[in-house]
Amino acid sequence: MQGEIDVNSLADLFDRIAILLEIKGEDRFKVNAYRRAAESLRNETRDIFELYREGKLTEIPGVGKAIAQKISEILESGKLEFYERLTSEIPEKLISLHDVPEMGPKRIKAVWEKLGIDSIDKLEQAARQGKLRDLPGFGSKVEQKILDAVLAIKERRLNRRFPLGEGWKLYEQLIEQLSKCDGVAMSSPAGSLRRMKETIGDLDILVAAKPEAADEVIKTFTDLDMVEEVMLSGPTKTTVRFKGGLQGDLRIVEPSRWGTALQYFTGSQQHNVLLREVALKNNLSLSEYALTDKSSGKEIVCASEEEVYRALGMSWIPPEIREGTTEIKLALENRLPRLVELDDIKGDLQMHSTYSDGRRSIREMAEKAIFLGRSYILITDHSQGLGVARGLSLERLRAQWHEIDKLNEEFEGKLVILKGAEVEVKVDGTLDYPDDVLRQLDVVVASIHSNLRQDKDHLTERYIKAIMHPLVHILAHPTGRLFGVREEANADWDMIFNAAASCKTFLEINAHPSRLDLSERTIRQARSLGCRFVVSTDAHDLHEEDYMIFGVSQARRAWLEATDIVNALPLEEFLKQLKR
Repeated sequence: MQGEIDVNSLADLFDRIAILLEIKGEDRFKVNAYRRAAESLRNETRDIFELYREGKLTEIPGVGKAIAQKISEILESGKLEFYERLTSEIPEKLISLHDVPEMGPKRIKAVWEKLGIDSIDKLEQAARQGKLRDLPGFGSKVEQKILDAVLAIKERRLNRRFPLGEGWKLYEQLIEQLSKCDGVAMSSPAGSLRRMKETIGDLDILVAAKPEAADEVIKTFTDLDMVEEVMLSGPTKTTVRFKGGLQGDLRIVEPSRWGTALQYFTGSQQHNVLLREVALKNNLSLSEYALTDKSSGKEIVCASEEEVYRALGMSWIPPEIREGTTEIKLALENRLPRLVELDDIKGDLQMHSTYSDGRRSIREMAEKAIFLGRSYILITDHSQGLGVARGLSLERLRAQWHEIDKLNEEFEGKLVILKGAEVEVKVDGTLDYPDDVLRQLDVVVASIHSNLRQDKDHLTERYIKAIMHPLVHILAHPTGRLFGVREEANADWDMIFNAAASCKTFLEINAHPSRLDLSERTIRQARSLGCRFVVSTDAHDLHEEDYMIFGVSQARRAWLEATDIVNALPLEEFLKQLKR
């Protein structure tokens, strides 16, 4: 098992076990036992970790001694030996076939054993070739129904949106290769990726190159290992589908026309509509190629976006806020705010080490922070109650403090390492460390990882109790959302944000691409109620310290300025902002 463990991830695991046991042909009573346990876990409102510590897991309906032992093993080690043995017998990939109507466990087992089919793509190929109809229990009609269902699933996948982090990572890999081509002058993401939307529908890439270099650029692009299919290839536009389903559009423009092309393909559609209206008022037309004087027909070729906006009598507009709201009016009046920038961030206020569930030492995390230009970091390994993340006992916490003291002596003048902890908020709103320990921390970060499905009133009360604690400085990943896994917790956010503003508890904008929590919408909501923010990476490894760009972009999309971000302050000023 990987990732964060809570009742929902446990339930998902038991559902997967049930499917694999069905395919294996196990007794239905055994299969149903796992399904009942999964359903009960999803409905459980008590803290799973507290139930485990108190030996009360069997109080959960449908959880007997055997399943309770498995839950304990997962919470203690982060893995389940039974599941590993099961997946060594029955490939985990077969679970994907369970999503196909007409593919029950017997049919899944049949196509796997007889034809070696372990994926939807292989199932589609076999159905197209007529290889399914002769299997026992199939026939031509069932084969056609399976093919229709597979195509419907793939269509939904093609139309789905992908997380920002996934798109950004792919873009960086692509540009690394394309930049090696002779004649490439500039490159940039476009579309929703350049506007740093939380999700993207496709990957738009713009390259400035002379026409004679276009063939090499296109060939390099289409020959990349991550390309699954070339859908369209022309002299200036090439469309591919990457492995995983994301579509990519590569456009090549001449360097002299870079400005209008980048503006046009960045969007948004509504922003471009309003911008064209401004152009028309100035007797100009605007296209992806140039501005054109409607009276003379003379082209105004723009090599930069700044030239485009300047020609229209306005200041340049950051891509993150090009959504067709008030940005154009303010740009015409030269009243756009200076949005927070990546270089404004002085410190990273959530970071994990090998003391808990991080994969690097404090020294390594600190050295990477120095490389990135940070002046301070906060080590926030998990508190003692989060056993699945190797939460720190008081003894190990004090050992960590000793190491931090030694490292601060070594890094003097380069970086300050602050002593912190990501302290679990229990189901009743109390904290996982006693107050006498919390007082010894430089910064206390409170977070909720479990029982986010409490009823709305109790969950809201739990949040507010933690926020109002006089020793809590920051609420981490406030809404608890995980992309594709868990929606925002159902709580009264107006009440929570009002509480945070009144007692000066800062809200974290979690930059990890699996979270991006707060969302743009909730940032706006919290800011309107007087809240201030920190932007943190929640880094568990060195490369994750680079995630700060996603958190800053999230803040920019919500129109935040550096003054809204507390860790944009130098260390001494930041510490003065903390409630004491």
